[in-house]
Amino acid sequence: GLGSSFPGISGIFVQNLRSGAVAAWNARAHFPAASTLKVAIAIQVLIAHRGRPSPGGRVDRLLRRMLVPSEDKPANELLVWVGGSTSGGSARVNATLRALGLRDTDMYGGYEVQGVASEPSFVGKRTTASDFGRLLNYIHLAADGKGPLARRFRGSFVPADARFLLYMIAHASPNWLGRYLPGTTATLHKPGWITKARHDGGLVYWPGGAFVAVVLTWNGGGVGSASDLLAGRVARAAFARFR
Repeated sequence: GLGSSFPGISGIFVQNLRSGAVAAWNARAHFPAASTLKVAIAIQVLIAHRGRPSPGGRVDRLLRRMLVPSEDKPANELLVWVGGSTSGGSARVNATLRALGLRDTDMYGGYEVQGVASEPSFVGKRTTASDFGRLLNYIHLAADGKGPLARRFRGSFVPADARFLLYMIAHASPNWLGRYLPGTTATLHKPGWITKARHDGGLVYWPGGAFVAVVLTWNGGGVGSASDLLAGRVARAAFARFR
């Protein structure tokens, strides 16, 4: 009902992390990925870094600026740090995504930084609600040394890396996903937006359980738009169901 009532195109993926039960709407449709791919960049950086970045060091600072206020220039710098160039770094990110079985997500080069007041370009970058939801679940599992991410990159992406990344995205803003959730919950998420696309996806924890929710939208409008409201309503519906 939430998906069909949205005045645009939406992709929704929700999974109860206790039972494994999944609900989905248009979850394999491709959307411009925008800044959601910064989670994949962060994973690649932590795999390459071998150990948590030193607090206040260059990599630590770049990760925080990329994930919390979602700046584009630090994302490009991290891609260069990983692969020698933005295209080299994005190729490594894609190789990691494929190794995890995520074939509907593509990191095509870096982010085009056009100035403070300009819209960044996201040409070629795509993802699906299903892929992003699975990636978030893999980070959740890796925090306990389990799941595809922990197994495939054992010794390179350890539980401490996953917990560090979860801590970072717990501070990301804006938080459309958690707008209707009670104070007993914690939302660890990564939003992304361009002119016609607005997304939010993350992990929601509360004392009785946890779930992942991803809402991708196209043609949703601007601030305070139907896209932002849809993300909050999906998370609220999932919380009411799973609780």
